[in-house]
Amino acid sequence: MTGQEQATTIGQLPTPTDRDSRVPAVLTRLVWLLCLATLGVLAVHLTGGGRWELPGLVAVDGLTVVMWLAVTFFSGIVHSYSRRYMAGNRTIDRFFARTFAFTLVVMVLVAADSLLLFGLAWLAMGLVMAGLIGHVEGWKQARAAASLARRYFLASSALVGVALAALWWQTGATTVSGVAETVGPTASTAVLVAAGALVLAAMVQSALVPFHTWLLSSMTAPTPASALMHAGFVNAGGVLLVRFGPVISVETSVMLAIVLVGALSALLGKLLKSVQVDVKSRLGCSTVGQMSFMLLQVGLGFFGAAITHLVLHGFYKAYLFLGSGEEVEHTSPDAGHGSARTDPAGLAVAAVSALAGGVLFAALTGKGTNFDSGLLLTALVVLTTLHATRNALAHTSLPATYRYGAVPLVFLPAIAVYAAVYVGIEHVMTDLPLVAAPTELTVVHGVVVAAFLAVYLAIETGVHKSSGRLYVALLNAAQPSSDTLLTATEDYNEY
Repeated sequence: MTGQEQATTIGQLPTPTDRDSRVPAVLTRLVWLLCLATLGVLAVHLTGGGRWELPGLVAVDGLTVVMWLAVTFFSGIVHSYSRRYMAGNRTIDRFFARTFAFTLVVMVLVAADSLLLFGLAWLAMGLVMAGLIGHVEGWKQARAAASLARRYFLASSALVGVALAALWWQTGATTVSGVAETVGPTASTAVLVAAGALVLAAMVQSALVPFHTWLLSSMTAPTPASALMHAGFVNAGGVLLVRFGPVISVETSVMLAIVLVGALSALLGKLLKSVQVDVKSRLGCSTVGQMSFMLLQVGLGFFGAAITHLVLHGFYKAYLFLGSGEEVEHTSPDAGHGSARTDPAGLAVAAVSALAGGVLFAALTGKGTNFDSGLLLTALVVLTTLHATRNALAHTSLPATYRYGAVPLVFLPAIAVYAAVYVGIEHVMTDLPLVAAPTELTVVHGVVVAAFLAVYLAIETGVHKSSGRLYVALLNAAQPSSDTLLTATEDYNEY
């Protein structure tokens, strides 16, 4: 933008003239009206409205209502934010049309009962998102990022198509609900093929390692599109596995494989984040880790927990992306950005708070009170709380006494809120064929937990930084596609 003078616009958006497009304002209002309508649907559902359906086509159940509310709310925020972010851009109408179309497609996807409609909606969702990633005209890196994402999304759609065809072949059912009713308690070869294809499709869509490259290459997307992607699009992998829960839970080995994949990808996502230097790429690696935890919860058999995770993660990640510009700092590398350290007293406070949080979560949800995978779900809450409290203690400038006292006062109510949201979402989703299917603990679960904790502690203590080879390997693995990288400063010049 060298040599260009632009007036700074502060305050209320100007009223459109006859020559100005009214598309952004109209679509923004429509999205918020959809959100209000969804609140009404939720109210009716909670008061005994039950499941609504057009037989063989769509069915509005608890999962549909929860996702409708989340999607329309996130989309409303993105639409409202984009009115100023995209103001003056000649392609603003196309951007809003794509964003609104994405919202509608996702709403169709989560309501689809027809296998054919579900598959078509899944395909359309990916194609629209690829268009948003490559939205900027005349930018070859954006076109390359869109092309890469489109290939991944088409592969994901092909996997979903294989799964749906295998289920139709095995059961003869043409609807998702029909598949759930007839899939049976034992897994045939066709069901195992379908389950494997569904898991792979979810991994691609949610950008789990090794399918994370498309996400790290998508930073060419306008920031509002990135917010919608990280708050909504990547969550589709969890929705897919929850919707087909009766299929993937038929075979214990499939659920165990999901746990392994989720745990490994979560650790790798954290490692990849440690070598990123720019804000949006760090957020992207964070999304990889969070989506891995979501699939891990699916593998443990807690589908309600996975939906709760994706909803709360959506709120958090939308906020972070829309506010990412405020995180840019002009400081030198040695200006105190090293690893945070916590003294022994702080570690003790963090550990006690985390354990208390786990007990509180178990008491409020009933998970972790039996010797099954619920123990691992509660352990995840403890580990997450430990990580959050440690970071809070290390990065807060209050005197030690106030910090130590504030940690339980802040985090325990937060865990109580999380547990309440979880219980509420499970209650809304009671009409699903499968909401929770805790699995028996095995030796493999124990090995996964031990390995996960060992690697996690190594990362937290910085042991991994002593290996130059590991650093180079992580740096290479975290690189986006070379075609999507800006290699000359002139590429930053919009004009």
